[in-house]
Amino acid sequence: MNLRTRCSAVLGTLCLVASVALATASADEPDTPAKPDAVTLTDVAEAQNPTAGAAGPDDTVWIAERAGTVRVLDGDGLSEPVLDISDRTTTDGERGLLGIAFDESLAHFYLSYTDLEGTSTVEEFAVEDGAVQPDSRRTVLTQEQPYSNHNGGAITFGPDGYLYIALGDGGSGGDPHGNGQNLDTLLGKILRIDPSGGDPYAIPDDNPFVDDPEARDEIWAYGLRNPWRFSFDKGTGDLLIGDVGQSDWEEIDWAPADSTGGENYGWSSMEGNHPFRGGTEPANHVPPVHEYDRSGLGCSVTGGYVYRGEALPELQGQYVFSDYCDGTIRTLKIENGQVTGEGDLGVSGGEVISFAESGDGELYVLNIGGEIQRIDPA
Repeated sequence: MNLRTRCSAVLGTLCLVASVALATASADEPDTPAKPDAVTLTDVAEAQNPTAGAAGPDDTVWIAERAGTVRVLDGDGLSEPVLDISDRTTTDGERGLLGIAFDESLAHFYLSYTDLEGTSTVEEFAVEDGAVQPDSRRTVLTQEQPYSNHNGGAITFGPDGYLYIALGDGGSGGDPHGNGQNLDTLLGKILRIDPSGGDPYAIPDDNPFVDDPEARDEIWAYGLRNPWRFSFDKGTGDLLIGDVGQSDWEEIDWAPADSTGGENYGWSSMEGNHPFRGGTEPANHVPPVHEYDRSGLGCSVTGGYVYRGEALPELQGQYVFSDYCDGTIRTLKIENGQVTGEGDLGVSGGEVISFAESGDGELYVLNIGGEIQRIDPA
Protein backbone atom coordinates (compact mmCIF):
# COMPACT_ATOMS: atom_id res chain seq x y z
CA MET A 1 0.00 0.00 0.00
CA ASN A 2 2.09 2.95 -1.23
CA LEU A 3 0.16 6.14 -0.51
CA ARG A 4 1.50 8.43 -3.20
CA THR A 5 0.16 11.35 -5.18
CA ARG A 6 -3.03 10.24 -6.88
CA CYS A 7 -4.62 11.34 -10.11
CA SER A 8 -6.92 14.33 -9.73
CA ALA A 9 -10.39 14.41 -11.24
CA VAL A 10 -9.07 16.69 -13.97
CA LEU A 11 -6.56 14.02 -14.98
CA GLY A 12 -9.04 11.15 -14.90
CA THR A 13 -9.34 10.95 -18.68
CA LEU A 14 -5.56 11.02 -19.05
CA CYS A 15 -5.32 8.07 -16.68
CA LEU A 16 -7.41 5.95 -19.01
CA VAL A 17 -5.41 6.97 -22.05
CA ALA A 18 -2.08 6.33 -20.33
CA SER A 19 -3.07 2.87 -19.18
CA VAL A 20 -3.47 1.69 -22.78
CA ALA A 21 0.20 2.43 -23.45
CA LEU A 22 1.66 0.72 -20.40
CA ALA A 23 4.60 -1.59 -21.02
CA THR A 24 4.14 -5.33 -20.71
CA ALA A 25 6.37 -8.28 -19.90
CA SER A 26 5.60 -9.94 -23.23
CA ALA A 27 7.96 -9.53 -26.15
CA ASP A 28 4.98 -9.46 -28.53
CA GLU A 29 2.24 -6.89 -28.41
CA PRO A 30 -0.76 -8.61 -26.76
CA ASP A 31 -4.18 -8.44 -28.28
CA THR A 32 -6.97 -6.48 -26.69
CA PRO A 33 -9.16 -9.04 -24.89
CA ALA A 34 -12.89 -9.16 -25.36
CA LYS A 35 -14.48 -6.23 -23.55
CA PRO A 36 -18.05 -6.00 -22.29
CA ASP A 37 -20.14 -3.61 -24.35
CA ALA A 38 -20.60 -1.29 -21.37
CA VAL A 39 -19.42 -1.56 -17.79
CA THR A 40 -20.27 0.58 -14.82
CA LEU A 41 -19.20 0.78 -11.21
CA THR A 42 -22.32 0.62 -9.05
CA ASP A 43 -22.09 2.29 -5.65
CA VAL A 44 -23.22 -0.25 -3.06
CA ALA A 45 -21.88 1.11 0.25
CA GLU A 46 -19.67 3.64 1.99
CA ALA A 47 -17.14 2.35 4.51
CA GLN A 48 -14.41 3.90 6.66
CA ASN A 49 -11.18 3.35 4.73
CA PRO A 50 -11.93 -0.19 3.47
CA THR A 51 -8.82 -2.30 2.91
CA ALA A 52 -9.98 -5.84 2.13
CA GLY A 53 -13.01 -8.04 1.58
CA ALA A 54 -13.96 -11.71 1.76
CA ALA A 55 -16.97 -13.80 0.76
CA GLY A 56 -18.88 -14.77 3.90
CA PRO A 57 -21.92 -16.77 5.00
CA ASP A 58 -25.32 -16.37 3.32
CA ASP A 59 -24.06 -14.60 0.20
CA THR A 60 -22.51 -11.74 2.16
CA VAL A 61 -19.22 -9.97 1.60
CA TRP A 62 -17.30 -9.01 4.73
CA ILE A 63 -15.38 -5.74 4.60
CA ALA A 64 -12.29 -4.84 6.64
CA GLU A 65 -11.79 -1.21 7.62
CA ARG A 66 -8.25 -0.02 8.19
CA ALA A 67 -8.71 1.20 11.76
CA GLY A 68 -9.76 -2.29 12.89
CA THR A 69 -13.46 -2.82 12.29
CA VAL A 70 -15.20 -5.46 10.17
CA ARG A 71 -18.64 -4.93 8.63
CA VAL A 72 -20.95 -7.18 6.60
CA LEU A 73 -22.22 -6.18 3.17
CA ASP A 74 -25.52 -7.70 2.04
CA GLY A 75 -28.55 -6.64 0.04
CA ASP A 76 -29.45 -4.08 2.69
CA GLY A 77 -26.06 -2.38 2.65
CA LEU A 78 -23.24 -2.31 5.16
CA SER A 79 -23.87 -3.46 8.73
CA GLU A 80 -22.65 -2.03 11.99
CA PRO A 81 -19.27 -3.51 13.01
CA VAL A 82 -19.42 -7.24 13.76
CA LEU A 83 -15.85 -7.19 15.05
CA ASP A 84 -13.70 -4.36 16.39
CA ILE A 85 -9.97 -4.65 17.12
CA SER A 86 -9.24 -0.93 16.87
CA ASP A 87 -7.77 -1.00 20.38
CA ARG A 88 -5.13 -3.48 19.16
CA THR A 89 -4.00 -1.94 15.88
CA THR A 90 -2.53 1.29 14.54
CA THR A 91 -2.75 3.15 11.25
CA ASP A 92 0.74 4.66 11.33
CA GLY A 93 2.44 4.53 7.93
CA GLU A 94 0.90 1.69 5.94
CA ARG A 95 -0.33 -0.20 8.98
CA GLY A 96 -3.80 -1.24 10.08
CA LEU A 97 -6.26 -4.08 9.50
CA LEU A 98 -4.97 -5.31 6.14
CA GLY A 99 -6.56 -8.68 5.38
CA ILE A 100 -9.47 -10.98 6.22
CA ALA A 101 -10.39 -14.52 5.18
CA PHE A 102 -12.76 -17.39 5.90
CA ASP A 103 -11.78 -21.02 5.76
CA GLU A 104 -13.62 -23.23 3.28
CA SER A 105 -16.27 -24.35 5.76
CA LEU A 106 -16.89 -20.77 6.98
CA ALA A 107 -16.31 -22.10 10.49
CA HIS A 108 -13.32 -19.83 11.16
CA PHE A 109 -12.60 -16.19 10.37
CA TYR A 110 -9.07 -14.81 10.13
CA LEU A 111 -7.67 -11.31 10.51
CA SER A 112 -4.30 -9.97 9.35
CA TYR A 113 -3.24 -6.69 10.95
CA THR A 114 -0.35 -4.76 12.46
CA ASP A 115 -0.56 -4.46 16.24
CA LEU A 116 0.27 -1.39 18.33
CA GLU A 117 3.99 -2.12 17.99
CA GLY A 118 3.68 -2.63 14.23
CA THR A 119 4.03 -6.42 14.41
CA SER A 120 2.20 -8.29 11.65
CA THR A 121 -0.37 -10.51 13.35
CA VAL A 122 -2.74 -13.20 12.09
CA GLU A 123 -5.62 -14.18 14.39
CA GLU A 124 -8.39 -16.76 14.20
CA PHE A 125 -11.98 -16.56 15.45
CA ALA A 126 -14.63 -19.26 15.56
CA VAL A 127 -17.83 -18.58 13.59
CA GLU A 128 -21.19 -19.93 14.75
CA ASP A 129 -24.46 -19.38 12.86
CA GLY A 130 -22.70 -16.82 10.69
CA ALA A 131 -21.47 -14.76 13.64
CA VAL A 132 -17.91 -14.26 14.88
CA GLN A 133 -17.30 -15.41 18.45
CA PRO A 134 -15.00 -12.71 19.90
CA ASP A 135 -14.06 -14.78 22.95
CA SER A 136 -12.59 -17.48 20.70
CA ARG A 137 -9.71 -15.24 19.52
CA ARG A 138 -6.47 -17.13 18.96
CA THR A 139 -3.15 -15.78 17.68
CA VAL A 140 -1.88 -17.90 14.80
CA LEU A 141 1.27 -16.11 13.61
CA THR A 142 3.28 -12.96 14.30
CA GLN A 143 6.19 -11.31 12.50
CA GLU A 144 8.03 -8.22 13.72
CA GLN A 145 8.31 -5.40 11.18
CA PRO A 146 11.39 -3.14 11.17
CA TYR A 147 9.58 -0.26 9.43
CA SER A 148 6.01 0.98 9.07
CA ASN A 149 5.64 0.25 5.33
CA HIS A 150 5.60 -2.84 3.09
CA ASN A 151 3.53 -4.95 5.46
CA GLY A 152 1.75 -6.91 2.75
CA GLY A 153 -1.05 -8.31 4.89
CA ALA A 154 -3.29 -10.13 2.41
CA ILE A 155 -4.49 -13.58 3.50
CA THR A 156 -6.58 -16.21 1.75
CA PHE A 157 -7.18 -19.94 1.74
CA GLY A 158 -5.93 -21.75 -1.34
CA PRO A 159 -7.71 -24.53 -3.22
CA ASP A 160 -5.65 -26.96 -1.11
CA GLY A 161 -7.31 -25.74 2.11
CA TYR A 162 -4.16 -24.11 3.51
CA LEU A 163 -3.83 -20.49 4.61
CA TYR A 164 -1.58 -18.30 2.46
CA ILE A 165 -0.15 -15.11 3.99
CA ALA A 166 1.63 -12.27 2.15
CA LEU A 167 4.34 -10.29 3.95
CA GLY A 168 6.33 -7.42 2.45
CA ASP A 169 10.09 -7.06 2.72
CA GLY A 170 9.96 -5.13 6.00
CA GLY A 171 9.88 -1.65 4.54
CA SER A 172 12.03 1.43 4.21
CA GLY A 173 13.25 1.48 0.57
CA GLY A 174 15.45 -0.78 -1.50
CA ASP A 175 15.16 -3.72 0.93
CA PRO A 176 18.03 -2.55 3.20
CA HIS A 177 18.10 -5.83 5.15
CA GLY A 178 18.05 -8.05 2.06
CA ASN A 179 14.91 -9.83 3.21
CA GLY A 180 13.52 -10.57 -0.26
CA GLN A 181 16.24 -13.09 -1.08
CA ASN A 182 16.84 -14.29 2.50
CA LEU A 183 15.13 -17.62 3.18
CA ASP A 184 15.79 -17.30 6.92
CA THR A 185 13.07 -14.67 7.37
CA LEU A 186 9.34 -14.59 6.67
CA LEU A 187 9.59 -11.05 5.29
CA GLY A 188 9.31 -10.60 1.52
CA LYS A 189 7.44 -13.90 1.19
CA ILE A 190 4.16 -15.67 0.68
CA LEU A 191 3.69 -18.23 3.44
CA ARG A 192 1.63 -21.42 3.47
CA ILE A 193 0.46 -22.89 6.78
CA ASP A 194 -2.21 -25.17 8.22
CA PRO A 195 -3.82 -23.20 11.08
CA SER A 196 -6.06 -26.09 12.13
CA GLY A 197 -3.31 -28.72 12.15
CA GLY A 198 -1.25 -27.57 15.12
CA ASP A 199 -0.77 -25.08 17.92
CA PRO A 200 -0.50 -22.36 16.76
CA TYR A 201 -0.26 -23.94 13.28
CA ALA A 202 1.27 -26.81 11.35
CA ILE A 203 3.59 -26.77 8.34
CA PRO A 204 2.30 -28.71 5.32
CA ASP A 205 4.65 -31.61 4.60
CA ASP A 206 5.00 -30.59 0.96
CA ASN A 207 6.06 -26.99 1.55
CA PRO A 208 9.10 -26.38 -0.66
CA PHE A 209 11.70 -25.67 2.06
CA VAL A 210 10.78 -28.11 4.84
CA ASP A 211 14.00 -30.08 4.28
CA ASP A 212 16.24 -27.00 4.07
CA PRO A 213 17.83 -26.21 7.46
CA GLU A 214 18.71 -22.70 6.26
CA ALA A 215 15.17 -21.76 5.24
CA ARG A 216 11.92 -21.12 7.11
CA ASP A 217 9.50 -23.97 6.65
CA GLU A 218 6.51 -21.64 6.27
CA ILE A 219 7.77 -20.13 3.00
CA TRP A 220 5.88 -20.90 -0.20
CA ALA A 221 7.36 -18.20 -2.49
CA TYR A 222 9.92 -15.43 -2.06
CA GLY A 223 11.60 -12.45 -3.72
CA LEU A 224 8.64 -10.11 -3.13
CA ARG A 225 8.77 -6.42 -2.21
CA ASN A 226 5.22 -5.64 -1.12
CA PRO A 227 2.72 -8.21 -2.45
CA TRP A 228 -0.28 -5.92 -2.21
CA ARG A 229 -3.12 -8.35 -2.84
CA PHE A 230 -2.95 -11.85 -4.25
CA SER A 231 -5.63 -14.33 -5.19
CA PHE A 232 -6.34 -17.79 -6.56
CA ASP A 233 -8.31 -18.18 -9.77
CA LYS A 234 -11.56 -19.97 -8.86
CA GLY A 235 -11.63 -21.61 -12.26
CA THR A 236 -8.07 -22.91 -12.54
CA GLY A 237 -6.45 -22.61 -9.11
CA ASP A 238 -3.64 -20.45 -10.52
CA LEU A 239 -2.02 -17.93 -8.15
CA LEU A 240 -1.73 -14.24 -9.13
CA ILE A 241 0.18 -11.64 -7.13
CA GLY A 242 0.33 -7.87 -7.45
CA ASP A 243 3.80 -6.79 -6.23
CA VAL A 244 4.38 -3.07 -5.74
CA GLY A 245 7.58 -1.75 -7.33
CA GLN A 246 10.29 0.47 -5.89
CA SER A 247 10.82 3.24 -8.42
CA ASP A 248 10.20 2.13 -11.97
CA TRP A 249 8.22 -1.10 -12.45
CA GLU A 250 4.95 -2.54 -11.14
CA GLU A 251 4.44 -6.26 -11.64
CA ILE A 252 1.96 -9.11 -11.69
CA ASP A 253 3.38 -12.52 -10.81
CA TRP A 254 1.77 -15.84 -11.70
CA ALA A 255 2.13 -19.47 -10.67
CA PRO A 256 0.16 -22.42 -12.07
CA ALA A 257 -2.21 -24.43 -9.93
CA ASP A 258 0.15 -27.42 -10.03
CA SER A 259 3.11 -25.42 -8.70
CA THR A 260 5.04 -27.09 -5.88
CA GLY A 261 6.13 -23.69 -4.56
CA GLY A 262 9.58 -22.22 -4.13
CA GLU A 263 9.23 -19.55 -6.81
CA ASN A 264 11.75 -16.70 -6.57
CA TYR A 265 10.18 -13.54 -7.98
CA GLY A 266 13.48 -11.71 -7.87
CA TRP A 267 13.26 -8.80 -5.43
CA SER A 268 15.55 -7.10 -4.49
CA SER A 269 17.99 -8.29 -7.14
CA MET A 270 15.30 -7.54 -9.71
CA GLU A 271 12.48 -5.05 -10.09
CA GLY A 272 10.18 -6.73 -12.56
CA ASN A 273 12.34 -7.91 -15.46
CA HIS A 274 15.08 -5.40 -14.68
CA PRO A 275 18.18 -5.64 -12.46
CA PHE A 276 17.68 -3.41 -9.43
CA ARG A 277 20.56 -1.09 -8.52
CA GLY A 278 23.17 -3.24 -10.20
CA GLY A 279 21.71 -6.53 -8.99
CA THR A 280 22.27 -9.82 -10.78
CA GLU A 281 19.31 -11.83 -11.94
CA PRO A 282 19.02 -14.99 -9.80
CA ALA A 283 19.38 -18.22 -11.76
CA ASN A 284 15.95 -19.33 -10.52
CA HIS A 285 14.21 -16.01 -11.12
CA VAL A 286 10.57 -16.34 -12.15
CA PRO A 287 9.85 -13.21 -14.19
CA PRO A 288 6.53 -11.43 -13.90
CA VAL A 289 3.76 -12.38 -16.28
CA HIS A 290 3.10 -8.65 -16.69
CA GLU A 291 4.81 -5.41 -15.80
CA TYR A 292 4.22 -1.72 -16.43
CA ASP A 293 6.39 1.31 -15.87
CA ARG A 294 5.78 4.67 -14.24
CA SER A 295 5.73 6.68 -17.47
CA GLY A 296 1.96 7.00 -17.08
CA LEU A 297 0.08 7.94 -13.93
CA GLY A 298 0.29 4.55 -12.25
CA CYS A 299 2.55 4.13 -9.24
CA SER A 300 1.36 1.24 -7.05
CA VAL A 301 -0.26 -1.92 -8.40
CA THR A 302 -3.37 -3.28 -6.67
CA GLY A 303 -3.75 -7.00 -7.31
CA GLY A 304 -7.21 -8.33 -8.08
CA TYR A 305 -9.03 -11.47 -9.24
CA VAL A 306 -9.73 -13.54 -12.31
CA TYR A 307 -13.38 -12.84 -13.06
CA ARG A 308 -15.59 -15.92 -12.66
CA GLY A 309 -18.98 -14.27 -12.26
CA GLU A 310 -21.98 -14.40 -14.60
CA ALA A 311 -23.02 -10.75 -14.93
CA LEU A 312 -20.31 -9.98 -17.52
CA PRO A 313 -19.82 -13.07 -19.74
CA GLU A 314 -17.22 -11.41 -21.98
CA LEU A 315 -15.06 -10.72 -18.93
CA GLN A 316 -14.96 -14.42 -17.97
CA GLY A 317 -11.45 -15.68 -17.33
CA GLN A 318 -9.76 -12.28 -17.44
CA TYR A 319 -7.63 -11.02 -14.55
CA VAL A 320 -8.99 -7.73 -13.19
CA PHE A 321 -6.64 -5.41 -11.30
CA SER A 322 -5.85 -1.72 -10.85
CA ASP A 323 -3.35 0.85 -9.60
CA TYR A 324 -3.75 2.96 -6.49
CA CYS A 325 -2.72 6.17 -8.26
CA ASP A 326 -4.66 6.12 -11.52
CA GLY A 327 -7.61 3.91 -10.52
CA THR A 328 -8.14 2.43 -13.99
CA ILE A 329 -9.79 -1.00 -13.82
CA ARG A 330 -7.45 -3.05 -16.03
CA THR A 331 -7.61 -6.54 -17.48
CA LEU A 332 -5.23 -9.26 -18.57
CA LYS A 333 -5.95 -12.40 -20.53
CA ILE A 334 -3.45 -15.05 -19.43
CA GLU A 335 -3.03 -18.38 -21.21
CA ASN A 336 -0.48 -20.96 -20.08
CA GLY A 337 1.41 -18.36 -18.12
CA GLN A 338 1.58 -15.84 -20.97
CA VAL A 339 -0.34 -12.60 -21.34
CA THR A 340 -2.21 -12.84 -24.64
CA GLY A 341 -4.34 -9.74 -24.19
CA GLU A 342 -4.51 -6.61 -22.08
CA GLY A 343 -6.98 -3.78 -21.78
CA ASP A 344 -9.16 -1.82 -19.40
CA LEU A 345 -12.86 -1.56 -18.66
CA GLY A 346 -13.10 2.16 -19.34
CA VAL A 347 -13.93 2.99 -15.73
CA SER A 348 -11.91 4.31 -12.80
CA GLY A 349 -12.38 3.33 -9.16
CA GLY A 350 -10.39 6.24 -7.75
CA GLU A 351 -7.82 5.29 -5.13
CA VAL A 352 -8.28 1.55 -5.60
CA ILE A 353 -6.81 -0.11 -2.52
CA SER A 354 -8.29 -3.57 -2.97
CA PHE A 355 -10.87 -5.80 -4.63
CA ALA A 356 -13.33 -8.24 -3.08
CA GLU A 357 -14.83 -11.34 -4.68
CA SER A 358 -18.32 -12.51 -3.74
CA GLY A 359 -19.24 -16.14 -3.40
CA ASP A 360 -20.73 -16.11 -6.91
CA GLY A 361 -17.63 -14.58 -8.47
CA GLU A 362 -18.75 -10.97 -8.86
CA LEU A 363 -16.15 -8.33 -8.09
CA TYR A 364 -16.21 -5.27 -5.84
CA VAL A 365 -13.80 -2.33 -6.02
CA LEU A 366 -12.66 -0.81 -2.72
CA ASN A 367 -11.57 2.83 -2.66
CA ILE A 368 -9.52 3.80 0.40
CA GLY A 369 -11.65 6.96 0.63
CA GLY A 370 -14.66 4.79 1.49
CA GLU A 371 -16.56 3.86 -1.68
CA ILE A 372 -17.42 0.22 -2.29
CA GLN A 373 -18.51 -0.37 -5.88
CA ARG A 374 -19.54 -3.47 -7.82
CA ILE A 375 -18.44 -4.06 -11.41
CA ASP A 376 -21.72 -4.34 -13.31
CA PRO A 377 -22.99 -4.26 -16.89
CA ALA A 378 -24.13 -0.72 -17.70
